[in-house]
Formats: sequence, structure tokens, C-alpha cells
Amino acid sequence: MHVIRSTLFFIYLIVYTIPYACACFIVFPFLNAHQRYRMAVGWCRSTLWTLRHLVGASWRIEGLDNLPDGPAVLLPKHQSAWETLAFPAIMPRPLCYVFKRELLYVPFFGWALGMLKMVHIDRNKGHSAFKSVIRQGKERMAEGSWVIMFPEGTRVPVGKRGKYKTGGTRFAVAAGVPVVPIAHNAGHVWPRNSFLKFPGIVTVSIGKPIDTRNLNADEVMARVEEWIETEMRRIDPHAYPAQDETPVYAKRASSSDAV
Repeated sequence: MHVIRSTLFFIYLIVYTIPYACACFIVFPFLNAHQRYRMAVGWCRSTLWTLRHLVGASWRIEGLDNLPDGPAVLLPKHQSAWETLAFPAIMPRPLCYVFKRELLYVPFFGWALGMLKMVHIDRNKGHSAFKSVIRQGKERMAEGSWVIMFPEGTRVPVGKRGKYKTGGTRFAVAAGVPVVPIAHNAGHVWPRNSFLKFPGIVTVSIGKPIDTRNLNADEVMARVEEWIETEMRRIDPHAYPAQDETPVYAKRASSSDAV
């Protein structure tokens, strides 16, 4: 049954995404940035609806009232492709993803992404690339968007922890805005690098904003990682062993305090 439903969902993605992207190419030149984003989010919402009714994968959100009223950087756990398409549909503000420039060359998806006001980074430009991210990110936040980055960088399997990188916290510290840690267990319904999709309820848990003032990027990341990994063990306890190692940045922070 999982194979049949997953195959039908895959067919849906091909049959629906290509004409939807083509429609975006045709219409986007006549729309403003806000209207373009809403049209792109329409694809996300319809895909989530199809995933829920075809596969049986739904979601629930905890801590929605923790989201701030002003600018912020969202730093979610990264297990799946689910959160990439779901967050624009379930968040109350437009999201601005920071992504590598190479994604712009992915047929249809990347082409449509390039017509939205996101932040792309050219890693070949070194330090100047990060300056560009700060500039673009501040512009997007001034327009009312939240910047979103995955601190682990890549999708990690259920029950695992990737290496948390400080790109998101470096940006937040430079921009003077808080970060919002987010935990979720989407890897159960849309596993990493898996064709199969599974029924279930994704729990998305939003933490309280972390003030970045008077902190450096490592200190902020220590708090982000500690909250996310602790929360993961609450919302998905069966995926983690009874005893687990302390988050990497938390260890560094403890060592620093001891010195």
C-alpha cells in the first residue's frame, strides 16, 4: 500500500509541478513580489493537501505563539523535504530561504525559485558571499519576511544529529535579530532520500526566541542546538536512545565556562 500511494504521489508531483511552474514563468513578470510568493505557496499548500489525503501524512504545530512579531531567523531541524515545502504554507509570515546558487539551475523548481525574493549564496566568493547574504537578508526582513536556514545544512536521518553550523546564528548576530529554534519529526513520513512516503502526524515544535544581543554566534548556536536536540527527544522519544551525548555546542559552552 505504501508503494502504491508513494507512486501516486510521485506521479502527482510530476504532472502537477511542471505545468504549475510553467504558469509561474508566464505570470510572474506581471506580479509583484508578494503576489509571486503567494502563488508559489499555493503549490506548497496543494502539495501538503495531496500528501495528507493521498498518503495520510498530516501535521500539528506546538508553540505557534512563540513566533515573534518582528524580524527573526528561523533555525529548524532538517530531516526531510517535508519541512522545506511545508513551512511556507504553515507559517504566518513570508519566509526567505537562504540556498546555494546551484539550486537555481534545477529544472522548473530552481527556475521558479529564482523568480522569488529569496537569498542565494555563491560559495565560490568566500567572505564576500556572506556579506551578500547579510545585505539580502536584511532587505527581506525589512519587507516583513523571516529568514530561514537549516543549521545542520543537510537532511539527517531520524534519530540522528547533524553537525550544527553557525551560518544562521552569524547572520542573526550581524543583523541584530533573534533566532527561533524549531524541532520536528517529519523524517517519519517523508524519510531522507526515500521514494516511499508514510502516513503519520508530523509534530512541529516552535521554541521561544533566543535574543542574540551580547552573544556571539557560537553561544547562540549552543542554545539553539541544546533546545532542538532536547525537544526532539520529547516529541520523538522512541527515535533516540535512553542516554545520548550532550550537543556539541553545549559541550563547547560548558568547557568555555569552566575555563
